Amino acid sequence: MKPFKIFSCAIVFGAALGAGAAAAQEGPDLIFRRSTDFKLLTPNDKLATYVVDDPLIDGVACAYTAHEKGGVAGMFGLAEQTSEVSLACNQYAPIKLRAGRENDRFSQGDLIISERRSLMWKQMHIARGCDPKRNMLIYMIYSDRLIEGSPENSTASVPIQPWGGGTAPQCKDWLR
Repeated sequence: MKPFKIFSCAIVFGAALGAGAAAAQEGPDLIFRRSTDFKLLTPNDKLATYVVDDPLIDGVACAYTAHEKGGVAGMFGLAEQTSEVSLACNQYAPIKLRAGRENDRFSQGDLIISERRSLMWKQMHIARGCDPKRNMLIYMIYSDRLIEGSPENSTASVPIQPWGGGTAPQCKDWLR
């Protein structure tokens, strides 16, 4: 009976941890999921595609696809997800510093989102930078672990283009 109680407490703790993280930041939008394998009595492994807006810069969104493990561990939120994640970022409107935040600036490598990829030890991050020479925003997605990180990563660039006439803003003006 005791192992069941410990397992139940782990599930409740994991659910509370996940709910707290979701409440702390607005998460990405799920666009779709596709199964990659079949499991008879538990959820399938899937690839899930999400889109997240840059919280500081209007007009840029990043799409990423991540593996979501199924099985018993995945069903209860206990599975450690893999580190392989792809990333693509694009300009979809005029690029500008978010309204009301003109005095805000960012540093090279600032995080725009972090997401839990295991019960306690692993997280996925998307970081932003600026290439002032080419006037491009650069985004990198990677995962880390408490003990050992992963070299798996993906990078995307968004050249800042003029939109609807006028001149394009310079990302170097937004750097700290």
